[in-house]
Amino acid sequence: NALGAGRIFDQGAKLVENSINHGEFFKSDTWKKLVERVKKNNSTFHFIGLLSDGNVHAHIRHVLAMLRQCSQEGVQKVRLHILLDGRDVYEKSASKYIGETEKLLTELNQKGHDYAIASGGGRMITTMDRYNADWSIVKRGWDAHVLGKARQFSSALQAVETFYKEDPNVNDQYLPSFVIVKNEKPVGTIENGDSVVFFNFRGDRAIELSMAFDQGQEFNKFDRERVPDVLFAGMMEYDGDLHIPKHYLVSPPLIERAVSVYMCDNKIKTFAISETQKFGHVTYFWNGNKSGFVCKDLETYVEIPSDKVQFDKTPAMKAYEITDKTIELLKSGEYKFGRVNFPNGDMVGHTGVEKAIIESVEHTDSCMNKLIKVVNELRGITVVLADH
Repeated sequence: NALGAGRIFDQGAKLVENSINHGEFFKSDTWKKLVERVKKNNSTFHFIGLLSDGNVHAHIRHVLAMLRQCSQEGVQKVRLHILLDGRDVYEKSASKYIGETEKLLTELNQKGHDYAIASGGGRMITTMDRYNADWSIVKRGWDAHVLGKARQFSSALQAVETFYKEDPNVNDQYLPSFVIVKNEKPVGTIENGDSVVFFNFRGDRAIELSMAFDQGQEFNKFDRERVPDVLFAGMMEYDGDLHIPKHYLVSPPLIERAVSVYMCDNKIKTFAISETQKFGHVTYFWNGNKSGFVCKDLETYVEIPSDKVQFDKTPAMKAYEITDKTIELLKSGEYKFGRVNFPNGDMVGHTGVEKAIIESVEHTDSCMNKLIKVVNELRGITVVLADH
């Protein structure tokens, strides 16, 4: 975002934190409507999101603040649908965040409420797909959160401990989806009249579930089986161009005059290339959280489909395909500016598998060497940037 904007803007985490701390968050029309709906219908308030303090996609502090506010405002029934991290935080830390949440739920339930965890799963298996890479991930989330269809457990902690025992090598991000049951029935399916908040503030992995809730018959990514009549809101507007979701709690920064706008206004032809896992980083994020082209006649976007496997299994990912296509674009002589993302350091790095990480860096290094030689032959400039 900052590279594409050419300036630094307050982003999701800081915007949400400030809004909650200053009290504006709970004064918004969207929050008021969410609360009014469940109180009027005597229905359930649901929260879906990443339960950790990684502060990349979400922060546990935000959902705990919303739980406290629900209690203060007299919301009787709340259900949490938790996505386990193990990626932006320690790989087996789910029990820490579940424990912190359960402690607050117990405290609030002593006031006569009915607040509980209803479903969950690892973020790379359940709900948090991005860039249309694998909609089955979203379907698993929909099945668990909305329909109550997943492996059943009596508590979230039991689910996590069972998965650890069954596969000692698994980490939180890859834990299967699960549903909490009582008397053999799911404790928190999403029904007509309910309110739902997706408490992730970052857009890329929140857009697809938002579409599943917001869209009507035009939705064709998977069979939702049942689409409850709910008021759905995101923590933020995740896509400013497509206005996804329709309702949100904190307004995002308005990023105007991004680098791509400047380039197009000056008739400079550019390209952007990556594989699916990072395609949105060189397009959507780069362009200020906006989908689509600035000027299709002057821009070429190349998405190389990512493999649908755990990233430590294929540490090269699509680095060589990205490199070959980039060299083809460079040698065409059409473009004055290009942006390339090799996802390996990020996606393989987050697995924590040392051998695969080393291989991924070696593959990326080899590809960078090829690219830099071509750019030098063309008397161009290469800028190498990394945040991982």
